[in-house]
Amino acid sequence: MHVSASERGLVRLFAVDLPSDEVEAFREAVTDEDGEIIDWPLGKALGTTDLDEDFVELFNVNDLEGLGLPGYMVQGLGISEHDVMEDVRRLSAQRGWILVVLSSAFGRSEQTLAPHRPLRWLGTYKEEGARVRYEPLPDAGAKGAPLAPPTPEPQRNPYKTVLLAILALPAAALVLGLLFLWGTTP
Repeated sequence: MHVSASERGLVRLFAVDLPSDEVEAFREAVTDEDGEIIDWPLGKALGTTDLDEDFVELFNVNDLEGLGLPGYMVQGLGISEHDVMEDVRRLSAQRGWILVVLSSAFGRSEQTLAPHRPLRWLGTYKEEGARVRYEPLPDAGAKGAPLAPPTPEPQRNPYKTVLLAILALPAAALVLGLLFLWGTTP
């Protein structure tokens, strides 16, 4: 079972064929003083050493009262109802412990899984993307209404422009006169 480094949105589902009294030992990772995992039966059963337990779920199907495994997959994991319905009989028949492994559990590292007992692969499903919903416009007047014409830029006051020109002309004449005098004097 290949996991690519770019994998996103996949959910791997496994049955865990263990009695309930052995599940806790299967679930718990043994760490050293530095917090490094030295033994993790769940990781070994998946055939991987690089696994983020924050994206792994292990639960008993009996805990899904009223919802069932197919309902949990659709409502809890975001898998398309169509995809789940293809396997609904097989999924509904599952009893005991279930392991859910999300793509994020692999930390974007490419690896090959080699799951073995007590795990039994049930399927790999794709999370459904967020559906786009188009809400009606809140105001009936906004439907089909033409766009308002753009607001015109404010008009410049022509009197200010003339006033600036009148004041600038004597100043320019003064500067030119000084340059002329400076250039003609020895």
